[in-house]
Amino acid sequence: MSVSLEDIKKLNEMTGVGLTKAKKALVDAEGDFDKALKEMREKGLTKAEKRGDREAREGLIDSYVHDGRIGVLVEVNCETDFVARTDQFKELAHEVALQVAAMNPKWVSDADIPEDEKQSRRAEFEKAMAEDPKNAKKPEEIKNKIIDGQMKKHYRDLVLLDQPYWKDDSKTIDTLVKETAARLGENIVVRRFARFELGVTE
Repeated sequence: MSVSLEDIKKLNEMTGVGLTKAKKALVDAEGDFDKALKEMREKGLTKAEKRGDREAREGLIDSYVHDGRIGVLVEVNCETDFVARTDQFKELAHEVALQVAAMNPKWVSDADIPEDEKQSRRAEFEKAMAEDPKNAKKPEEIKNKIIDGQMKKHYRDLVLLDQPYWKDDSKTIDTLVKETAARLGENIVVRRFARFELGVTE
């Protein structure tokens, strides 16, 4: 199967592996870029993933105010003050702030979702599944897979890192962060955010 040179170079840049390995990963994934990247991460082949163990204590806090009605503060961390001062890092932090303003996520990552929230939501999907006669003869394994998919879809728009990037919906915010980390050579972490909307209280 043929894969584009552009995708090979992009995967090479994001992961730090050689062009040959990047091409093989894309061929194995039948040209699906996200699938190739996911499989490489799962195998621990990406440099970005190895950097993930390093502490990110530097960085910056960026802000964005839209028409005096929506205000956002975000904290994005990296490993060194040198990287924190680069234009690329500053641009990433600002893009994350714009994303929070536009898409109104509730959590940074899946790990931030309270367990009782997940259990409650899953119980709702399980109840709906049980009440639909069309599902009566489906094996439990299939039912669980369907519910897993419903959970993933539900939280996709509520978790910042899983949201499609507002400027390019072919990638997620997590992908954007990892692309920047690969270019700058440091671990980058979106630590937290706060969003304020005039007249709206949580």
